[in-house]
Amino acid sequence: MAYKIAVIGATGNVGREMLKVLAQREFPISEVVALASPRSIGQQVSFGDHVLKVKAMDYYDFRGTDIALMSAGGAIAKEWAPKIAAQGCLVIDNSSAWRMDRQVPLVVPEVNPEALNDIPKGIIANPNCSTAQLVVALKPLHDLFTIKRVVVSTYQSVSGAGKDAMDELFRQTRAVFVTDPVVVEHFTKQIAFNVIPQIDVFLDSGVTKEEWKMSAETQKILDPDIQLTATCVRVPVFRGHSESVNIEFEKPVSAEQARAALRAAPGIMVVDKREDGGYVTPIECAGEDATFVSRIRKDPTVENGLNMWIVSDNLLKGAALNAVQIAELLVKRNLLKAA
Repeated sequence: MAYKIAVIGATGNVGREMLKVLAQREFPISEVVALASPRSIGQQVSFGDHVLKVKAMDYYDFRGTDIALMSAGGAIAKEWAPKIAAQGCLVIDNSSAWRMDRQVPLVVPEVNPEALNDIPKGIIANPNCSTAQLVVALKPLHDLFTIKRVVVSTYQSVSGAGKDAMDELFRQTRAVFVTDPVVVEHFTKQIAFNVIPQIDVFLDSGVTKEEWKMSAETQKILDPDIQLTATCVRVPVFRGHSESVNIEFEKPVSAEQARAALRAAPGIMVVDKREDGGYVTPIECAGEDATFVSRIRKDPTVENGLNMWIVSDNLLKGAALNAVQIAELLVKRNLLKAA
């Protein structure tokens, strides 16, 4: 059985990764179509050994297409996802547009695959990249020890903000070295050799929308009783998000118990040696499917507390890989009709 797949936003960072992951994981495809805005018509993108010419989503007939992997931004997803679903094509959307809709499952396959049992709008949401890697690591610990509260500080790479953001880091870094003026366009402050404690816009409460997303999405995916507070920071790294996570549990837990639970869980690689370099950094995680967990240790300042360090490729588990894994789950559960 094979399926017809459309990748929307195929010329962007995540869209290209979706095509790459589909090919690498040998998803059963009868046909794959690369779609983007009309200005991208005729551009070429890679799919395995093949080159695809980009077509315009605006003029594409989705009847007969089984799945649309969508990474085109929130405004476009809000308008187009229902139209595409109405043509009988399931939409897996990477934007924030549908994540908190009660009729749209928000899915991380290792965490809440049962959410796919009901897809009333024909739309499935991919979580925020920083949330995805977090809940993968929290899930096995929550199952065993019941999480009460999480305090997380993120160190998020510029690729999470798109290709223009990556280009800005490159240009600013070069400008610093050759003593050219540093031009700030995409970010609120210089990102080269700096860190910026703002991702997305500020809300009235003082948190940024990215910080709010992490809390709200974790509760929807994992457990509404988990209290989570976050500080989200953009760092001058091209690819790979890192998170410093403090967890308070209802039940006693040791670092050894947590390490064993994480090692046994799907999608996680534990690299935790108490020696110089015995942990994973963004450079090592780039291009890897796993969510890496390091620096697992007791927090002596609270009862039943742990600290750990989580690193993952934000373009993969945080976006493209998670979307393809959802598609694989749809196939495994016979929720699609083969083309």
